[in-house]
Amino acid sequence: MTNSMTKARATEFGAAWNSGDPDLVASFFAEDGVYHASVGPDRLGRTFVGRAQVREGVAAFFARFPGGKFENLVVTVAGDLGTFEWDFVATDASGSRTSTAGCDLLHFRGDQVVLKNAFRKQRG
Repeated sequence: MTNSMTKARATEFGAAWNSGDPDLVASFFAEDGVYHASVGPDRLGRTFVGRAQVREGVAAFFARFPGGKFENLVVTVAGDLGTFEWDFVATDASGSRTSTAGCDLLHFRGDQVVLKNAFRKQRG
């Protein structure tokens, strides 16, 4: 793949997370892409390897937070690395609106995502 990741394409990837479409999100990943969800049993949350597993992980995220949206997205691309900073807004089980700040560390190969490592602030 000769194309490199652009800020415009990375921004499209960020916007895809508001689509509710796991196929669309997964389409930005390389076949061997990796998604480390911010929540899970392992040190890096839960890890999904390969486009098919990434799609499953994204579908699970959408099912857990129906209607949730990423707002205030700040996208940075520097060669094969990038970051997202965001606020995730969702309605909890009691009907209250919640907002969580977070970020993603991104690695690219060409114009595809090979790693998305998600982090979020935990209120306590």
